[in-house]
Amino acid sequence: MLPLMNDNAEKRPPTGAEIADWVRERIRTGRFVPGQRLVEVDIIRKMGASRSKVREALQRLEGEGLVQIEEFRGASVKSTGLEEVAQIYRARVALEGICAADFARFASDAHKEQLRSVQEQLDRCVEERAPDRFGRLNIEWHRLIVEGSGNAVIAELLKRLNVPIHRLLFESFYDEGRLRTANADHQKMLQLLMAGDADGAEAAMRRHISDGFETLSKIESEFYG
Repeated sequence: MLPLMNDNAEKRPPTGAEIADWVRERIRTGRFVPGQRLVEVDIIRKMGASRSKVREALQRLEGEGLVQIEEFRGASVKSTGLEEVAQIYRARVALEGICAADFARFASDAHKEQLRSVQEQLDRCVEERAPDRFGRLNIEWHRLIVEGSGNAVIAELLKRLNVPIHRLLFESFYDEGRLRTANADHQKMLQLLMAGDADGAEAAMRRHISDGFETLSKIESEFYG
């Protein structure tokens, strides 16, 4: 939890990084939508932050491609077009493919058990038709593979890459058919990861993410085509 200074003056004010995390999370979950203005005064009041730290946070997010800052208009949530999403997915194919291979080679028993546990919860989501919960657990499933790979550089890159697409995933990606297809991919990958098949796991992850982009492209066509 980030500190809220309005109720307790003894708490320290948030840093620019903490404010950026707060805004980023709201973009990820759709509470801040593309095109929405990010009013500095509102953030200052909500976070108990200084103006300089809020501006630092917004500039950080602009560098990540999440926020657009215009002269005389201030900051707003940047809209992400399909072309940019395609570039994000191309990067994910490579980076998460590497992580899957490294997880198969190097993951600890603890990470393997955590991944099995999340997969069991995903299976229940399919049977219970719980797409929102599946979406949240899917993020955790991918995060565990990245974490278990031991590659901190890729983990940081993916953290920034994934934010612009999470809102689409939460809103429209997981209808019942897509949910079952995505989970079948997870089950196959889990077997490869647990068997230590690095090449097979990398290839399966690459296919899984490529298929995910094809699905998003179809959704885009359904909405705007």
